[in-house]
Amino acid sequence: QVQLVESGGGLVQPGGSLRLSCAASGIIFRINVMSWYRQAPGKQRELVAAITSGGSTNYADSVKGRFTISRNNAKNTVYLQMNSLKPEDTAVYYCNALTGLTYWGQGTQVTVSS
Repeated sequence: QVQLVESGGGLVQPGGSLRLSCAASGIIFRINVMSWYRQAPGKQRELVAAITSGGSTNYADSVKGRFTISRNNAKNTVYLQMNSLKPEDTAVYYCNALTGLTYWGQGTQVTVSS
C-alpha cells in the first residue's frame, strides 16, 4: 500500500520557524512531483510549494522568500522549511505525491500565534 506520513507541525510564535517532513512508503516507481498544500478553516485547499524529481520548484506568491521545499529522492521524503511564519500561515498542511495517481498524507496542524 501507499502511505504518506507528515511530521513537524505544531505551535509557533509569529516570526518563528518550523520544518515539515513527509515520508512516502510503498511506492515502487519514482515520484514525479511532491507538493505541500494547506487548508485553513473555511477556506479552499491551496498549493503551497511543489518540487519535481529533477529539483524544479514552484511556490505560492504568499510564501515566496519564506518557505523552501526540498526532497531526498532516495528516501522518498519531502521537506518544507518555513521561516518568518505569519498568523495567516495557520492551516493544516498536507503532503501530496504524484506518480500516475495522486496520494495524500493525513495532514499536520501548523498554528502561528502569540
